[in-house]
Amino acid sequence: MTEMKFTQAVNQALRDAMTQDDTVMLLGEDIAAAGGSFKATRDLLDTFGPERVRDTPISESSLASLAVGAAMTGMKPVVEIMFMDFITLAMDALVNQAAKARFMFGGRSSVPMVLRTPHGGGLNAGPQHSQCLEAWLAHIPGLKVVCPSTPGDVYGLLRSAINDPDPVVFIEHKAMYGRKGPVDTDQLIPLGQARIARPGRDVTLVTYGATVHACLTAADRLAGEGVEAEVIDLRTLQPLDMDTILASLRRTHRIVIVHEAVQAFGVGAEIAARVADEGFDELDAPVLRVGAPFMPVPFARSLEARYMVDAGKVCDAVKKVMA
Repeated sequence: MTEMKFTQAVNQALRDAMTQDDTVMLLGEDIAAAGGSFKATRDLLDTFGPERVRDTPISESSLASLAVGAAMTGMKPVVEIMFMDFITLAMDALVNQAAKARFMFGGRSSVPMVLRTPHGGGLNAGPQHSQCLEAWLAHIPGLKVVCPSTPGDVYGLLRSAINDPDPVVFIEHKAMYGRKGPVDTDQLIPLGQARIARPGRDVTLVTYGATVHACLTAADRLAGEGVEAEVIDLRTLQPLDMDTILASLRRTHRIVIVHEAVQAFGVGAEIAARVADEGFDELDAPVLRVGAPFMPVPFARSLEARYMVDAGKVCDAVKKVMA
């Protein structure tokens, strides 16, 4: 185990993948000499050269299209989209080409590409640089969607995403880039496998990304009041590990789903629907969701703080289902 920051874990995963497989290449805006907006690709240009670490023009549409073509002709491109908000410009290549290729070619072709992008608020970056759009992507057959919460998971999941034969969208919360944690560089984590971040008996908190830490903080507070919350870190949104969710529900009989993205029409709604369909007899209380309000992310620090999901909001939801 090695202690690393979130960004260092990304960098190490890319470095190790590129060392072991010379078809892995990096594409993005300012990822080479500048090392990326959040320095996740720092020094990789020096090691692997401009043929494999390529700065591209400011055109997300062209960048994603280039990656699809490279993936279909033998490379394993890892694309960085500077902010998840800009993924809107890459949606045709991602949704209509990358996600559909295996199906449209009868299984004879695949697109082994990874699209890395940071999402989330907390940095007062405003409504065009703070969105969580993962529900859009999880809705598309053919795409896999990953959102880790720890440096260890970043490393293990990114290595697995690069090895995957199909397109993977790999989402990193920008406010967590400085968070430290242990990393086992010998461990790859399979996509589609959630983890129990904290065991409990009274209520299940299902979450992913940055809100894992909000839920763990909430669970600590609730424990002081005699409520033991089990926290499930999904890690992968598509495919979704419903087996772990339902197994936890059978132990706790109450469930709260937490994410930073807008609550309406989100990942939480899909999980709630599946719980109602597959686990209804286990429920002792209604399924509750905690998410952002249905509005753009505010610029002002005070307003963004009220907008964000925090431990207090999670505790309020848990107390409601426990009542």
